[in-house]
Amino acid sequence: MTSTATAQGSEGRKAQPDHLGHVIFITAAAAMGGFLFGYDSSVINGAVEGIRGKYDIGSAALAQVIAIALIGCAIGAATAGRIADRIGRIRVMQISATLFTISAVGSALPFALWDLAFWRVLGGIAIGMASVIGPAYIAEVSPPAYRGRLGSFQQAAIVVGIAVSQLVNWGILNLADGDQRGKLMGIEAWQLMLGVMVVPAVLYGLLSFAIPESPRFLISVNKIDKAKAVLADVEGSHVDLDARVNEIELAMRSEHKSSFKDLLGSKAGFLPIVWVGIGLSVFQQLVGINVAFYYSATLWQSVGIDPSDSFLYSFTTSIINIVGTVIAMIFVDKIGRRPLALVGSAGMAISLALEAWAFSAQAADGSLPTTQGTVALIAAHAFVLFFALSWGVVVWVFLGEMFPNKIRAAALGVAAAAQWIANWAITASFPSLSDWNLSGTYVIYAVFAVLSIPFVLKFVKETKGKALEEMG
Repeated sequence: MTSTATAQGSEGRKAQPDHLGHVIFITAAAAMGGFLFGYDSSVINGAVEGIRGKYDIGSAALAQVIAIALIGCAIGAATAGRIADRIGRIRVMQISATLFTISAVGSALPFALWDLAFWRVLGGIAIGMASVIGPAYIAEVSPPAYRGRLGSFQQAAIVVGIAVSQLVNWGILNLADGDQRGKLMGIEAWQLMLGVMVVPAVLYGLLSFAIPESPRFLISVNKIDKAKAVLADVEGSHVDLDARVNEIELAMRSEHKSSFKDLLGSKAGFLPIVWVGIGLSVFQQLVGINVAFYYSATLWQSVGIDPSDSFLYSFTTSIINIVGTVIAMIFVDKIGRRPLALVGSAGMAISLALEAWAFSAQAADGSLPTTQGTVALIAAHAFVLFFALSWGVVVWVFLGEMFPNKIRAAALGVAAAAQWIANWAITASFPSLSDWNLSGTYVIYAVFAVLSIPFVLKFVKETKGKALEEMG
């Protein structure tokens, strides 16, 4: 690139959009996919006991119905990028919104357990697509000067989606007098909980018609004039549009299409840096965080807490999740990724150990003594807080930064796949493990939290303040 082009590119990175509010609207509309991601991931929490009662199934079968959506997630995540490169980012959003809508209707009106599982898989595919296309689109339409802040909309939308789903579930349960199988609008309460997702799904689809296609995709299909119009809209009319198009085209031509072969080392299968990425992804899940979002209402009911109160505690946990995420977003660039990860690991280990101690006092009727019950509630909220302010955000930051340019895309795909697999393992195993020994289950999660500390200290390098080109 010439010095003139470099200067123009630098000017573009500092440019301010003419209408920042419009850019924020575009970003928020795309982040609705993240909202649905969070909503769908967590809404099942309110339906667990209703599904168990409706179909009279044991913990193992119930766990498979809950966890099977993660298979769809893996499929959606694996295919979204290639589809988006062929038909565009907006079309993928619309496909995702359509699948979300169909899944919500089907889940609310299942004929039997097998088709409920099918609708869960379909919703999972939509989740996987939304989890990939949202951040990619936001990065491509955001003005460079605002990319970091606008990129955080996706994670913020996910945690808000989790909280809203818990609040809606709590409201529906109260309308049904605390009975997940109580009748509302001609169907059982748990079915209505799953069906309500139609509303944000349709909104996501409608919003996708109100936002522009990514300029990067438009350039890739030779629609240069349209790309310039979008760039002028999001980066400002004063930007040298020809220079920006040339900059994007040059970047696209110089990109290395990483493949699975690029990740392989000589001895241990993958390159060491890829194993570190896999380790981060797996540890993020093996501390049991998704138990808090998939099973928390069931968990609290199992230790003698009233159903309505259990749903309220699930909602307050979601609020804590939002608070922790905001804390992470504030400090991740100030104090670094590794310090946040280490603080989070220590806090999670202590919180999980306290939960294990509290659940060890569970009486024959399932209830907890007052002291242990109080400790369990406080520790559960503390666990979510420490996770949210550390591993919930930091892992995604690490995965986006730590890999060399030439393997970044492929390495991210492997690390994300490892995360879905670990998520599935925890989600599918919790009901059976809790039937075996609830306290012992939390001991296992606490051990993984402890083990994550030496893992970070020994293998994970700080990426704060480094250019992506420095990674290796």
